[in-house]
Amino acid sequence: YQSPEHNSQVFDEDNYYYSGDLVQRTHDGNLRVVGRIKDQINRGGEKIASEEIEKLILLHPEVMHAALVAIVDEQFGEKSCAFIVSRNPELKAVVLRRHLMELGIAQYKLPDQIKLIECLPLTAVGKVDKKQLRSILNTSTTS
Repeated sequence: YQSPEHNSQVFDEDNYYYSGDLVQRTHDGNLRVVGRIKDQINRGGEKIASEEIEKLILLHPEVMHAALVAIVDEQFGEKSCAFIVSRNPELKAVVLRRHLMELGIAQYKLPDQIKLIECLPLTAVGKVDKKQLRSILNTSTTS
């Protein structure tokens, strides 16, 4: 309300409001909210909603928690890395990728890297700290 700067970012030239919600149209024509656009990865122009992939990963019986973060990439702009807390410390990336493919995920949405981690770092309000996960990636690639 009365914020021209903010309004210019969320309303288009036809006065349509963009909420930032990511939706899918169901077979019967309804819309279903599946996540937020802001937490997305732009992999070579293809948009990947982190929450969508995290939910699919969590369908695997050996996965307890999952978080998908962007990795800077020269060729694609961004790639993805899935951090997984698993009931099985020997869970293989190939098993998770096969699981995602069986669920019908598009090839470009498959995580480029999969890292097993003991627990996901949390912010003070209890959300997954994706900034810290990216920091873990940066530390492991420079050491």
